Amino acid sequence: MINYQFYKIVVFLSWFTVSNSFAQTKVIKITGTRFCYPLVQKWIDDYAKVAPLVQIIIESRGSVDPAQYDLLIEAYQQPEEIKNAREYIHIARYAVLPVANSKSVFAKIYADKGINREMISQLFFHDLYTDRKEENVKVPYTIYTRLQKAGAPIVFTNYFGFQQKDIRGKAIAGSDEHLLKAVLRDFIAVSYLPLNLIYDHENGKPISGLAILPVDFNGNGKISDDEKFYSELSSVINSLESKDLKGIHNIATDYIHLSIGKQDAKPEVIEFLRWVAVNGQNDLHAFGFIAPEAGLLQREKLELDSKHIKQ
Repeated sequence: MINYQFYKIVVFLSWFTVSNSFAQTKVIKITGTRFCYPLVQKWIDDYAKVAPLVQIIIESRGSVDPAQYDLLIEAYQQPEEIKNAREYIHIARYAVLPVANSKSVFAKIYADKGINREMISQLFFHDLYTDRKEENVKVPYTIYTRLQKAGAPIVFTNYFGFQQKDIRGKAIAGSDEHLLKAVLRDFIAVSYLPLNLIYDHENGKPISGLAILPVDFNGNGKISDDEKFYSELSSVINSLESKDLKGIHNIATDYIHLSIGKQDAKPEVIEFLRWVAVNGQNDLHAFGFIAPEAGLLQREKLELDSKHIKQ
């Protein structure tokens, strides 16, 4: 009888402990730009060490965002009507570079020679106003682009004065990773990709089968040897971070931003966002991202704190 009573007590305590644990666990759902997911996962893993009762889940984005999410990570500037309803921190920058399949004749010529702004317009947009003195490309190539609206194609095309719909070429459904796979499969492919997808994060070298096409980085109209800094991820990041936005020519860049709803953000979501604002930059370079401009993130963190921390 005593053993039976003891057994009931043990079962009750175990049930109470498990139930209490589930009751205390809070769930945060994140969605947004897919090429940011490895970086976000690193943040999730690190945050779990300081907030073990918070479960953070990445809800993968399809053709549309999931029906419910708490935090959005995005790679392009959103319309004003969306901005007005959300709070932002701009945690990183990223670059979009022109690339080609490294086995192509095109890559063998232009990975060394480089492409200037006029040639970029000629290749990607069939721009009727491009200077006709530009050389005709006499080797085969096929332009690849994204089918769905997304950060990288928006940022790339807007930088050169166009829109995503203006790119002429094969449109690939899916994510930027799918675009990368398409380029690697076609020996005459030419495209654009976010910096963090172009390089192997383990060794810092370009992905096997991919060639980066150097551009006129200093804006003087020609491509010199000191503008061919693409052999290592670290050298690209250093070159980009050594310039302010006005000093970067012919490379499209924009911010990676995290946002929450102004009216409905849960306390645990705000706490995670504040943690990322303090700690998230530690991992940017390892994952192929660029630091935001000096002071911007600090100002946004102070503003976030002033709204959500009780004095």
